[in-house]
Amino acid sequence: MNKSQAEKVLFDVLGSSKRLSNESLFFCPSCQHHKQKLSVNLDKNAFKCWVCDYRGRNIRRLVRRFGTYTQLKKWDEITGRIDYDKFAEDLFMETEKVEEQPQKLSLPEEFHTLSSRTLSLAARKPYEYLISRGLDDFDILRWKMGYCLAGEYRNRVIVPSFDDDGDVNYFISRSFIGDSYKYKNPRASKDIIFNELFVDWESDLILVEGVFDAIVAGNAVPILGSTLRADSKLIKKIVYHDTPVYLAFDEDAQKKENAVIRMLSKYDIELYKIDTTGYDDVGSMSRQVFEQRKNNASFIDGDNYLLLNMLEAI
Repeated sequence: MNKSQAEKVLFDVLGSSKRLSNESLFFCPSCQHHKQKLSVNLDKNAFKCWVCDYRGRNIRRLVRRFGTYTQLKKWDEITGRIDYDKFAEDLFMETEKVEEQPQKLSLPEEFHTLSSRTLSLAARKPYEYLISRGLDDFDILRWKMGYCLAGEYRNRVIVPSFDDDGDVNYFISRSFIGDSYKYKNPRASKDIIFNELFVDWESDLILVEGVFDAIVAGNAVPILGSTLRADSKLIKKIVYHDTPVYLAFDEDAQKKENAVIRMLSKYDIELYKIDTTGYDDVGSMSRQVFEQRKNNASFIDGDNYLLLNMLEAI
């Protein structure tokens, strides 16, 4: 990296700075504090605001979020990142395919909401089931949960997914009476971003396996399957927004986790691994435990990514 050119781009994006040892201090564009409290370290490729704690392990996020397209492209040229135009063409321009219409689904006809202020006697069992899993009324309201007592999804809790336009594009159903066939989901594509309507792409995004994991994790998306393709809508959206990703898969999902790491590392996405050992899944953790583990997540850089691959091969 040509440091002088990189510093010039940062000056264009963030304004004047002052040197402090091997770091530069800028005015933080996130909290706009009146003093230069945003520390940027080019050698470590990291930044942190000492007032609002806005931080990251990839300075490119600063340039992308607060700079122009021209400044971002210049930064990529200086840092040797993949050619941005080619990246955009490869990832998003599928000229041989007709643009797909967004998937739209209807909830089951027998669906009853659990989000109303007053619940019927019939709602008691599904409601108590959700409470027993550590959810509260706010979770039920935020995720627009409901239930069915008849039909194909009889005796199941329903958790709908809403796309960016607020339309239902998928839902999961979970038995609340101990059925051995726990989940029964619609016959529809899983290549959706579950509850995209509520995802904040500018904040840390946690990738988990199931919906109940996502409820505990917060700004999270469940991948809803054993694999996640490189051309999936979720991967494209993460790369487009350059969103920092925390992986919180079950302990026995090492191969799935490593596959996601390979895909996102290709596009220089900031990646962290959350330790889930000792629990069946994230959904069985308390929010306090999960937050502690997220705060202690391991940063995945080139070196420990190679180690992950070596361990997988053993």
